[in-house]
Amino acid sequence: MTLKLGIDVGSTHTDAVILSARNEFVGAVKTPTTPDVTTGVVNGLDAVLQKTGADPSEVKLAAIGTTHCINAIVERRRLAKGAAVRISLPAGVGVEPMIDWPEDLKRAVGGTYFTVEGGYEYDGREFNRLDTSRLREIGRTIVEKKFDAISITGQFSPVRNDQEVAAAETLRGVVGDEIPISLSHEIGIIGLVERENAAILNSATVEVAKAAARALEEALERRAIRAKLFFSQNDGTLMSVEYAKRYPVLTILSGPTNSIRGAGFLTGLNETVVVDIGGTTTLAGILVKGFPRQSSSAVEVGGVRTNFRMPDLVSMGNGGGSVVRKVDGRVTIGPDSVGYSIVTQGIAWGGSTVTATDVALADGYAEISGDPRVDVSRTKKLEKEFVKSAVSKIVENVEKSIDMIKTSRESMPVVLVGGGGIILPGSHYDKLKGSARVIRPPNFQFANAIGAAISQVSGEIDRVFSLEHQSRDEAMKQAKQMASDKAIQAGADPERVQIVDIDEVFLAYLPSNAARIRVKAAGPLK
Repeated sequence: MTLKLGIDVGSTHTDAVILSARNEFVGAVKTPTTPDVTTGVVNGLDAVLQKTGADPSEVKLAAIGTTHCINAIVERRRLAKGAAVRISLPAGVGVEPMIDWPEDLKRAVGGTYFTVEGGYEYDGREFNRLDTSRLREIGRTIVEKKFDAISITGQFSPVRNDQEVAAAETLRGVVGDEIPISLSHEIGIIGLVERENAAILNSATVEVAKAAARALEEALERRAIRAKLFFSQNDGTLMSVEYAKRYPVLTILSGPTNSIRGAGFLTGLNETVVVDIGGTTTLAGILVKGFPRQSSSAVEVGGVRTNFRMPDLVSMGNGGGSVVRKVDGRVTIGPDSVGYSIVTQGIAWGGSTVTATDVALADGYAEISGDPRVDVSRTKKLEKEFVKSAVSKIVENVEKSIDMIKTSRESMPVVLVGGGGIILPGSHYDKLKGSARVIRPPNFQFANAIGAAISQVSGEIDRVFSLEHQSRDEAMKQAKQMASDKAIQAGADPERVQIVDIDEVFLAYLPSNAARIRVKAAGPLK
Protein backbone atom coordinates (compact mmCIF):
# COMPACT_ATOMS: atom_id res chain seq x y z
CA MET A 1 0.00 0.00 0.00
CA THR A 2 1.32 3.44 -0.95
CA LEU A 3 0.84 6.21 1.62
CA LYS A 4 1.23 10.00 1.66
CA LEU A 5 2.29 12.06 4.66
CA GLY A 6 1.16 15.66 5.12
CA ILE A 7 2.48 17.92 7.90
CA ASP A 8 1.59 21.54 8.58
CA VAL A 9 3.06 23.78 11.28
CA GLY A 10 0.74 26.23 13.03
CA SER A 11 1.36 28.71 15.83
CA THR A 12 -0.16 26.38 18.44
CA HIS A 13 -0.20 22.90 16.95
CA THR A 14 1.65 20.91 14.32
CA ASP A 15 -0.74 18.65 12.42
CA ALA A 16 0.26 15.40 10.72
CA VAL A 17 -1.94 13.25 8.50
CA ILE A 18 -1.53 10.05 6.51
CA LEU A 19 -3.57 9.48 3.35
CA SER A 20 -3.67 6.58 0.92
CA ALA A 21 -2.50 6.97 -2.68
CA ARG A 22 -6.17 7.63 -3.55
CA ASN A 23 -6.35 10.37 -0.90
CA GLU A 24 -8.38 8.24 1.52
CA PHE A 25 -8.03 9.36 5.16
CA VAL A 26 -5.96 6.93 7.24
CA GLY A 27 -5.33 8.94 10.41
CA ALA A 28 -4.12 12.24 11.85
CA VAL A 29 -2.77 13.82 15.03
CA LYS A 30 -2.14 17.21 16.59
CA THR A 31 1.02 17.81 18.59
CA PRO A 32 2.23 21.04 20.22
CA THR A 33 4.33 23.29 18.00
CA THR A 34 7.80 23.79 19.48
CA PRO A 35 9.96 26.93 19.47
CA ASP A 36 12.50 25.36 17.09
CA VAL A 37 9.74 24.06 14.71
CA THR A 38 11.72 20.98 13.64
CA THR A 39 11.21 19.18 16.96
CA GLY A 40 7.44 19.72 16.68
CA VAL A 41 7.46 18.33 13.13
CA VAL A 42 9.40 15.23 14.22
CA ASN A 43 7.04 14.72 17.19
CA GLY A 44 4.05 14.92 14.85
CA LEU A 45 5.66 12.45 12.47
CA ASP A 46 6.27 9.93 15.27
CA ALA A 47 2.77 10.38 16.71
CA VAL A 48 0.93 9.83 13.42
CA LEU A 49 3.01 6.74 12.61
CA GLN A 50 2.26 5.32 16.05
CA LYS A 51 -1.46 6.14 15.92
CA THR A 52 -2.06 4.70 12.46
CA GLY A 53 0.38 1.81 12.71
CA ALA A 54 1.51 2.72 9.22
CA ASP A 55 4.53 0.96 7.77
CA PRO A 56 7.15 3.71 7.24
CA SER A 57 8.39 1.94 4.10
CA GLU A 58 4.98 2.48 2.48
CA VAL A 59 5.17 6.28 2.81
CA LYS A 60 6.27 7.44 -0.65
CA LEU A 61 5.54 11.16 -0.39
CA ALA A 62 6.04 13.64 2.45
CA ALA A 63 4.67 17.17 2.03
CA ILE A 64 5.43 19.77 4.70
CA GLY A 65 4.09 23.26 5.27
CA THR A 66 6.66 24.91 7.49
CA THR A 67 7.06 28.24 9.28
CA HIS A 68 10.88 28.11 9.46
CA CYS A 69 11.40 31.02 7.05
CA ILE A 70 8.57 33.33 8.14
CA ASN A 71 9.65 32.84 11.77
CA ALA A 72 13.22 33.83 10.88
CA ILE A 73 11.97 37.02 9.19
CA VAL A 74 9.48 37.98 11.91
CA GLU A 75 11.90 37.21 14.75
CA ARG A 76 14.89 38.77 12.89
CA ARG A 77 16.97 35.68 13.73
CA ARG A 78 19.23 33.36 11.71
CA LEU A 79 19.07 35.65 8.67
CA ALA A 80 22.07 35.81 6.34
CA LYS A 81 23.98 39.07 6.01
CA GLY A 82 23.65 39.83 2.32
CA ALA A 83 24.66 42.21 -0.44
CA ALA A 84 21.85 43.61 -2.59
CA VAL A 85 22.85 44.48 -6.17
CA ARG A 86 20.56 46.72 -8.23
CA ILE A 87 21.08 46.96 -12.02
CA SER A 88 19.48 50.25 -13.12
CA LEU A 89 21.94 53.15 -13.39
CA PRO A 90 21.65 55.94 -14.34
CA ALA A 91 17.97 55.41 -13.42
CA GLY A 92 16.62 54.07 -10.12
CA VAL A 93 18.58 56.41 -7.86
CA GLY A 94 15.60 58.24 -6.34
CA VAL A 95 14.52 55.32 -4.14
CA GLU A 96 17.40 53.39 -2.63
CA PRO A 97 17.14 49.67 -1.79
CA MET A 98 15.51 48.82 1.58
CA ILE A 99 14.50 52.47 2.04
CA ASP A 100 11.30 51.75 3.98
CA TRP A 101 12.37 48.60 5.83
CA PRO A 102 12.05 48.34 9.61
CA GLU A 103 15.49 49.22 10.98
CA ASP A 104 15.88 46.01 12.98
CA LEU A 105 15.18 43.84 9.92
CA LYS A 106 17.48 45.96 7.77
CA ARG A 107 20.28 45.40 10.29
CA ALA A 108 19.52 41.68 10.45
CA VAL A 109 20.08 41.24 6.68
CA GLY A 110 23.15 43.48 6.59
CA GLY A 111 21.56 46.59 5.06
CA THR A 112 24.24 46.75 2.33
CA TYR A 113 23.54 47.48 -1.33
CA PHE A 114 25.39 48.28 -4.56
CA THR A 115 24.12 49.91 -7.77
CA VAL A 116 25.34 49.05 -11.25
CA GLU A 117 24.82 50.49 -14.72
CA GLY A 118 22.38 48.49 -16.83
CA GLY A 119 18.70 47.60 -17.12
CA TYR A 120 15.96 47.24 -19.73
CA GLU A 121 12.87 49.14 -20.87
CA TYR A 122 9.34 47.79 -20.31
CA ASP A 123 9.38 46.10 -23.76
CA GLY A 124 12.78 44.42 -23.35
CA ARG A 125 14.89 47.02 -25.17
CA GLU A 126 18.24 47.62 -23.50
CA PHE A 127 18.21 50.75 -21.33
CA ASN A 128 21.92 50.64 -20.57
CA ARG A 129 24.73 48.13 -20.96
CA LEU A 130 25.67 46.01 -17.97
CA ASP A 131 28.86 47.22 -16.27
CA THR A 132 30.70 43.93 -15.69
CA SER A 133 33.89 45.58 -14.42
CA ARG A 134 31.88 47.22 -11.63
CA LEU A 135 30.34 43.83 -10.83
CA ARG A 136 33.76 42.23 -10.46
CA GLU A 137 34.73 45.05 -8.11
CA ILE A 138 31.56 44.39 -6.08
CA GLY A 139 32.39 40.68 -6.02
CA ARG A 140 35.80 41.40 -4.49
CA THR A 141 34.15 43.57 -1.82
CA ILE A 142 31.66 40.77 -1.03
CA VAL A 143 34.52 38.31 -0.52
CA GLU A 144 36.54 40.79 1.53
CA LYS A 145 33.64 41.66 3.85
CA LYS A 146 32.48 38.02 4.06
CA PHE A 147 28.85 38.48 3.04
CA ASP A 148 26.73 35.33 3.29
CA ALA A 149 24.28 35.92 0.42
CA ILE A 150 23.67 38.00 -2.71
CA SER A 151 20.49 39.27 -4.35
CA ILE A 152 20.41 40.74 -7.86
CA THR A 153 17.59 42.95 -9.13
CA GLY A 154 17.52 44.35 -12.64
CA GLN A 155 15.24 47.02 -14.08
CA PHE A 156 12.34 45.22 -15.87
CA SER A 157 14.07 41.85 -15.46
CA PRO A 158 10.73 39.92 -15.54
CA VAL A 159 10.44 41.14 -19.14
CA ARG A 160 14.03 40.29 -20.03
CA ASN A 161 16.38 38.56 -17.60
CA ASP A 162 19.65 38.45 -19.59
CA GLN A 163 21.47 41.03 -17.48
CA GLU A 164 20.48 39.46 -14.14
CA VAL A 165 21.74 36.09 -15.37
CA ALA A 166 24.96 37.64 -16.73
CA ALA A 167 25.50 39.54 -13.47
CA ALA A 168 25.13 36.32 -11.48
CA GLU A 169 27.68 34.57 -13.71
CA THR A 170 30.12 37.47 -13.35
CA LEU A 171 29.79 37.55 -9.55
CA ARG A 172 29.96 33.78 -9.32
CA GLY A 173 33.33 33.92 -11.09
CA VAL A 174 34.64 36.12 -8.27
CA VAL A 175 32.87 34.87 -5.11
CA GLY A 176 32.79 31.14 -5.96
CA ASP A 177 29.97 28.62 -5.69
CA GLU A 178 29.28 28.67 -1.94
CA ILE A 179 27.42 31.98 -1.60
CA PRO A 180 23.73 31.71 -2.61
CA ILE A 181 22.59 34.19 -5.27
CA SER A 182 18.90 35.13 -5.65
CA LEU A 183 17.68 36.60 -8.94
CA SER A 184 14.62 38.83 -8.66
CA HIS A 185 13.01 37.75 -11.97
CA GLU A 186 12.72 34.21 -10.57
CA ILE A 187 10.81 35.41 -7.50
CA GLY A 188 8.77 38.58 -8.04
CA ILE A 189 6.89 40.35 -10.81
CA ILE A 190 6.89 43.83 -12.38
CA GLY A 191 7.62 46.50 -9.74
CA LEU A 192 11.28 47.18 -9.00
CA VAL A 193 11.23 47.98 -5.27
CA GLU A 194 8.82 45.23 -4.18
CA ARG A 195 10.57 42.63 -6.36
CA GLU A 196 13.94 43.71 -4.97
CA ASN A 197 12.60 43.36 -1.43
CA ALA A 198 11.42 39.83 -2.20
CA ALA A 199 14.83 38.90 -3.63
CA ILE A 200 16.67 40.28 -0.57
CA LEU A 201 14.41 38.35 1.82
CA ASN A 202 14.88 35.23 -0.27
CA SER A 203 18.67 35.45 -0.15
CA ALA A 204 18.51 36.08 3.60
CA THR A 205 16.53 32.88 4.25
CA VAL A 206 18.27 30.40 1.93
CA GLU A 207 20.45 28.99 4.71
CA VAL A 208 17.43 28.71 7.03
CA ALA A 209 15.63 26.66 4.38
CA LYS A 210 18.67 24.46 3.77
CA ALA A 211 19.03 23.72 7.49
CA ALA A 212 15.31 22.93 7.82
CA ALA A 213 15.38 20.64 4.79
CA ARG A 214 18.46 18.84 6.11
CA ALA A 215 16.85 18.26 9.51
CA LEU A 216 13.60 17.00 8.01
CA GLU A 217 15.35 14.69 5.54
CA GLU A 218 17.41 13.22 8.38
CA ALA A 219 14.26 12.75 10.49
CA LEU A 220 12.58 10.81 7.67
CA GLU A 221 15.71 8.74 7.06
CA ARG A 222 16.04 7.79 10.75
CA ARG A 223 12.50 6.41 10.62
CA ALA A 224 13.21 4.38 7.48
CA ILE A 225 10.94 6.60 5.40
CA ARG A 226 12.29 6.73 1.84
CA ALA A 227 9.70 9.25 0.67
CA LYS A 228 10.21 12.16 -1.70
CA LEU A 229 10.14 15.33 0.41
CA PHE A 230 8.22 18.37 -0.83
CA PHE A 231 7.47 21.77 0.69
CA SER A 232 4.14 23.59 0.44
CA GLN A 233 4.26 27.02 -1.15
CA ASN A 234 2.17 30.17 -1.04
CA ASP A 235 -0.10 29.38 -3.98
CA GLY A 236 -1.45 26.09 -2.61
CA THR A 237 0.91 23.79 -4.50
CA LEU A 238 4.11 21.91 -3.73
CA MET A 239 7.75 22.31 -4.69
CA SER A 240 10.72 19.97 -4.48
CA VAL A 241 13.31 20.27 -1.72
CA GLU A 242 15.90 21.67 -4.13
CA TYR A 243 13.41 24.26 -5.38
CA ALA A 244 12.53 25.23 -1.79
CA LYS A 245 16.20 25.72 -0.95
CA ARG A 246 16.52 28.17 -3.85
CA TYR A 247 13.25 30.04 -3.25
CA PRO A 248 12.46 29.82 0.48
CA VAL A 249 10.25 32.95 0.53
CA LEU A 250 7.72 31.04 -1.55
CA THR A 251 6.97 28.94 1.56
CA ILE A 252 6.17 31.67 4.05
CA LEU A 253 2.35 31.60 3.81
CA SER A 254 1.95 27.94 2.96
CA GLY A 255 -0.14 27.21 6.07
CA PRO A 256 -3.23 29.20 5.07
CA THR A 257 -3.10 27.95 1.47
CA ASN A 258 -2.85 24.37 2.71
CA SER A 259 -6.02 24.96 4.74
CA ILE A 260 -7.86 26.44 1.75
CA ARG A 261 -6.89 23.52 -0.49
CA GLY A 262 -7.77 21.06 2.25
CA ALA A 263 -11.19 22.67 2.73
CA GLY A 264 -11.92 22.27 -0.97
CA PHE A 265 -10.88 18.62 -0.89
CA LEU A 266 -12.96 17.80 2.21
CA THR A 267 -16.13 19.40 0.80
CA GLY A 268 -15.70 18.80 -2.93
CA LEU A 269 -16.18 22.54 -3.56
CA ASN A 270 -14.10 24.48 -6.09
CA GLU A 271 -15.55 27.93 -5.35
CA THR A 272 -16.08 28.91 -1.71
CA VAL A 273 -15.02 31.14 1.16
CA VAL A 274 -12.74 29.32 3.60
CA VAL A 275 -12.38 30.45 7.21
CA ASP A 276 -9.44 28.89 9.04
CA ILE A 277 -9.51 29.47 12.79
CA GLY A 278 -6.15 28.58 14.26
CA GLY A 279 -4.39 29.20 17.54
CA THR A 280 -3.58 32.86 16.89
CA THR A 281 -5.70 34.13 14.00
CA THR A 282 -8.85 33.75 11.98
CA LEU A 283 -7.82 33.68 8.31
CA ALA A 284 -10.32 34.04 5.49
CA GLY A 285 -9.52 33.21 1.88
CA ILE A 286 -11.35 32.24 -1.28
CA LEU A 287 -11.04 29.05 -3.29
CA VAL A 288 -11.24 29.73 -7.05
CA LYS A 289 -11.13 26.83 -9.51
CA GLY A 290 -9.73 24.64 -6.75
CA PHE A 291 -6.82 26.97 -5.85
CA PRO A 292 -6.50 29.85 -3.35
CA ARG A 293 -7.24 33.24 -4.91
CA GLN A 294 -3.98 35.13 -5.34
CA SER A 295 -3.41 38.67 -4.11
CA SER A 296 -3.27 41.30 -6.85
CA SER A 297 -1.46 43.86 -4.69
CA ALA A 298 1.80 44.12 -2.79
CA VAL A 299 1.88 42.04 0.39
CA GLU A 300 3.81 42.92 3.54
CA VAL A 301 6.16 40.30 4.95
CA GLY A 302 7.77 41.20 8.26
CA GLY A 303 6.99 44.88 7.61
CA VAL A 304 8.40 44.82 4.04
CA ARG A 305 6.35 45.27 0.85
CA THR A 306 6.83 42.41 -1.63
CA ASN A 307 5.16 41.29 -4.86
CA PHE A 308 5.81 37.57 -5.28
CA ARG A 309 2.85 35.21 -5.50
CA MET A 310 0.86 35.25 -2.27
CA PRO A 311 -2.67 34.23 -1.31
CA ASP A 312 -5.36 36.88 -0.92
CA LEU A 313 -6.13 36.66 2.80
CA VAL A 314 -7.85 38.57 5.57
CA SER A 315 -6.27 37.97 8.96
CA MET A 316 -7.70 38.86 12.37
CA GLY A 317 -6.35 38.15 15.86
CA ASN A 318 -9.16 35.74 16.70
CA GLY A 319 -7.77 32.27 17.42
CA GLY A 320 -8.07 29.62 20.09
CA GLY A 321 -5.11 31.03 22.01
CA SER A 322 -6.05 34.71 21.55
CA VAL A 323 -6.03 36.65 24.82
CA VAL A 324 -9.43 37.98 25.95
CA ARG A 325 -9.52 41.20 27.98
CA LYS A 326 -11.91 43.86 29.20
CA VAL A 327 -10.57 47.31 28.26
CA ASP A 328 -12.52 50.46 29.18
CA GLY A 329 -15.67 48.42 29.62
CA ARG A 330 -15.32 46.65 26.24
CA VAL A 331 -14.27 43.07 25.65
CA THR A 332 -11.39 42.60 23.18
CA ILE A 333 -10.03 39.47 21.49
CA GLY A 334 -6.29 39.43 20.65
CA PRO A 335 -4.34 40.39 18.67
CA ASP A 336 -1.81 38.72 20.98
CA SER A 337 -2.02 35.00 21.60
CA VAL A 338 -0.47 32.55 24.04
CA GLY A 339 0.00 30.19 21.06
CA TYR A 340 1.41 26.78 21.99
CA SER A 341 1.71 27.97 25.62
CA ILE A 342 -2.07 27.66 26.04
CA VAL A 343 -1.46 24.31 27.78
CA THR A 344 0.30 26.15 30.62
CA GLN A 345 -1.19 29.66 30.51
CA GLY A 346 -4.88 29.04 29.66
CA ILE A 347 -7.40 29.16 32.53
CA ALA A 348 -8.74 25.65 31.80
CA TRP A 349 -5.19 24.29 32.08
CA GLY A 350 -4.56 25.96 35.43
CA GLY A 351 -2.96 29.14 34.11
CA SER A 352 -3.96 32.76 34.65
CA THR A 353 -4.54 34.05 31.09
CA VAL A 354 -8.08 34.14 29.69
CA THR A 355 -8.11 32.83 26.11
CA ALA A 356 -10.86 32.47 23.51
CA THR A 357 -10.83 28.71 24.16
CA ASP A 358 -11.47 29.32 27.87
CA VAL A 359 -14.47 31.48 26.94
CA ALA A 360 -15.86 28.76 24.65
CA LEU A 361 -15.45 26.16 27.41
CA ALA A 362 -17.06 28.46 29.98
CA ASP A 363 -20.10 29.02 27.75
CA GLY A 364 -20.54 25.29 27.38
CA TYR A 365 -20.52 24.90 23.59
CA ALA A 366 -16.92 23.67 23.30
CA GLU A 367 -15.39 20.44 24.55
CA ILE A 368 -11.81 19.23 24.76
CA SER A 369 -11.38 15.51 25.19
CA GLY A 370 -8.21 13.49 25.58
CA ASP A 371 -6.26 16.13 27.52
CA PRO A 372 -6.18 15.25 31.23
CA ARG A 373 -4.76 18.68 32.07
CA VAL A 374 -8.02 20.41 31.13
CA ASP A 375 -10.49 21.13 33.94
CA VAL A 376 -13.51 23.04 32.62
CA SER A 377 -14.63 23.92 36.15
CA ARG A 378 -11.71 26.37 36.34
CA THR A 379 -13.44 28.55 33.72
CA LYS A 380 -16.59 28.93 35.80
CA LYS A 381 -15.00 31.80 37.71
CA LEU A 382 -15.34 33.97 34.60
CA GLU A 383 -18.27 36.40 34.79
CA LYS A 384 -21.25 35.38 32.65
CA GLU A 385 -21.61 38.81 31.05
CA PHE A 386 -17.92 38.84 30.21
CA VAL A 387 -18.22 35.40 28.60
CA LYS A 388 -21.33 36.37 26.58
CA SER A 389 -19.67 39.55 25.33
CA ALA A 390 -16.54 37.62 24.35
CA VAL A 391 -18.55 35.02 22.42
CA SER A 392 -20.37 37.81 20.55
CA LYS A 393 -17.02 39.40 19.69
CA ILE A 394 -15.66 36.07 18.37
CA VAL A 395 -18.69 35.70 16.08
CA GLU A 396 -18.44 39.34 14.98
CA ASN A 397 -14.77 38.90 14.03
CA VAL A 398 -15.53 35.81 11.93
CA GLU A 399 -18.38 37.61 10.13
CA LYS A 400 -16.15 40.62 9.52
CA SER A 401 -13.44 38.45 7.96
CA ILE A 402 -16.01 36.85 5.61
CA ASP A 403 -17.31 40.26 4.56
CA MET A 404 -13.80 41.63 3.96
CA ILE A 405 -12.62 38.74 1.74
CA LYS A 406 -15.66 38.71 -0.55
CA THR A 407 -15.69 40.90 -3.66
CA SER A 408 -19.48 41.03 -4.07
CA ARG A 409 -22.53 41.31 -1.84
CA GLU A 410 -23.81 37.88 -2.88
CA SER A 411 -23.74 35.20 -0.21
CA MET A 412 -21.28 32.35 -0.72
CA PRO A 413 -20.84 28.96 0.94
CA VAL A 414 -18.42 29.16 3.86
CA VAL A 415 -16.23 26.24 4.93
CA LEU A 416 -14.96 26.31 8.51
CA VAL A 417 -11.65 24.56 9.20
CA GLY A 418 -8.83 24.72 11.72
CA GLY A 419 -8.32 23.34 15.20
CA GLY A 420 -9.30 26.66 16.75
CA GLY A 421 -12.77 26.34 15.23
CA ILE A 422 -14.18 25.21 18.56
CA ILE A 423 -14.29 28.88 19.64
CA LEU A 424 -17.14 29.55 17.17
CA PRO A 425 -20.48 28.32 18.58
CA GLY A 426 -22.31 25.82 16.36
CA SER A 427 -25.57 27.67 17.03
CA HIS A 428 -24.31 30.47 14.75
CA TYR A 429 -23.47 28.31 11.74
CA ASP A 430 -26.79 29.10 10.06
CA LYS A 431 -26.67 32.75 11.09
CA LEU A 432 -23.26 33.94 9.91
CA LYS A 433 -23.73 37.09 7.85
CA GLY A 434 -22.63 36.82 4.22
CA SER A 435 -22.81 33.02 4.10
CA ALA A 436 -25.22 31.02 1.94
CA ARG A 437 -24.49 28.00 4.13
CA VAL A 438 -21.80 27.02 6.59
CA ILE A 439 -20.01 23.68 6.33
CA ARG A 440 -17.70 22.18 8.92
CA PRO A 441 -16.60 18.93 7.23
CA PRO A 442 -15.28 15.77 8.91
CA ASN A 443 -11.58 16.11 9.80
CA PHE A 444 -11.92 19.91 9.52
CA GLN A 445 -9.24 20.33 12.19
CA PHE A 446 -6.68 18.63 9.94
CA ALA A 447 -7.52 20.53 6.73
CA ASN A 448 -4.08 22.17 6.64
CA ALA A 449 -2.12 18.90 6.74
CA ILE A 450 -4.56 17.29 4.29
CA GLY A 451 -4.11 20.26 1.95
CA ALA A 452 -0.36 19.68 1.98
CA ALA A 453 -0.71 15.96 1.22
CA ILE A 454 -3.10 16.35 -1.75
CA SER A 455 -1.42 19.32 -3.44
CA GLN A 456 -0.11 19.45 -6.98
CA VAL A 457 3.02 21.19 -8.27
CA SER A 458 2.74 24.50 -10.13
CA GLY A 459 4.66 27.13 -12.04
CA GLU A 460 3.58 30.70 -12.71
CA ILE A 461 4.83 33.60 -14.81
CA ASP A 462 3.67 37.22 -14.85
CA ARG A 463 5.39 39.50 -17.35
CA VAL A 464 4.90 42.14 -20.02
CA PHE A 465 5.19 40.95 -23.64
CA SER A 466 5.86 43.38 -26.47
CA LEU A 467 3.48 42.72 -29.39
CA GLU A 468 5.45 44.91 -31.76
CA HIS A 469 7.36 42.02 -33.35
CA GLN A 470 5.18 39.03 -32.38
CA SER A 471 1.48 38.24 -32.39
CA ARG A 472 -0.69 37.93 -29.32
CA ASP A 473 -1.01 34.15 -29.94
CA GLU A 474 2.77 33.78 -30.11
CA ALA A 475 3.17 35.69 -26.83
CA MET A 476 0.50 33.55 -25.17
CA LYS A 477 2.13 30.34 -26.40
CA GLN A 478 5.48 31.51 -25.03
CA ALA A 479 3.90 32.39 -21.66
CA LYS A 480 2.21 28.98 -21.38
CA GLN A 481 5.49 27.21 -22.16
CA MET A 482 7.37 29.27 -19.57
CA ALA A 483 4.78 28.48 -16.87
CA SER A 484 4.81 24.76 -17.77
CA ASP A 485 8.62 24.70 -17.64
CA LYS A 486 8.52 26.26 -14.16
CA ALA A 487 6.05 23.60 -12.96
CA ILE A 488 8.26 20.81 -14.33
CA GLN A 489 11.32 22.40 -12.70
CA ALA A 490 9.46 22.38 -9.37
CA GLY A 491 8.77 18.63 -9.66
CA ALA A 492 5.61 18.17 -11.77
CA ASP A 493 5.15 15.27 -14.19
CA PRO A 494 5.95 16.74 -17.64
CA GLU A 495 3.31 14.52 -19.27
CA ARG A 496 0.47 15.74 -17.03
CA VAL A 497 1.04 19.48 -16.63
CA GLN A 498 -2.00 21.61 -17.50
CA ILE A 499 -2.66 25.33 -17.73
CA VAL A 500 -5.04 26.14 -14.86
CA ASP A 501 -5.28 29.93 -14.98
CA ILE A 502 -4.70 32.75 -17.49
CA ASP A 503 -4.97 36.49 -17.01
CA GLU A 504 -4.28 38.97 -19.81
CA VAL A 505 -4.30 42.78 -19.75
CA PHE A 506 -3.51 44.91 -22.81
CA LEU A 507 -1.45 47.98 -21.86
CA ALA A 508 -2.94 50.74 -23.98
CA TYR A 509 -0.99 53.49 -22.21
CA LEU A 510 2.38 52.27 -23.51
CA PRO A 511 3.82 53.73 -26.75
CA SER A 512 3.91 50.34 -28.52
CA ASN A 513 1.59 47.34 -28.39
CA ALA A 514 2.15 45.34 -25.22
CA ALA A 515 0.25 42.98 -22.95
CA ARG A 516 0.76 41.81 -19.40
CA ILE A 517 0.16 38.05 -19.32
CA ARG A 518 -0.05 35.88 -16.22
CA VAL A 519 -0.21 32.11 -16.70
CA LYS A 520 -0.28 29.36 -14.07
CA ALA A 521 0.42 25.71 -14.89
CA ALA A 522 -0.01 22.79 -12.49
CA GLY A 523 0.29 19.03 -12.51
CA PRO A 524 0.63 16.00 -10.24
CA LEU A 525 3.99 15.01 -8.82
CA LYS A 526 6.37 13.09 -11.02
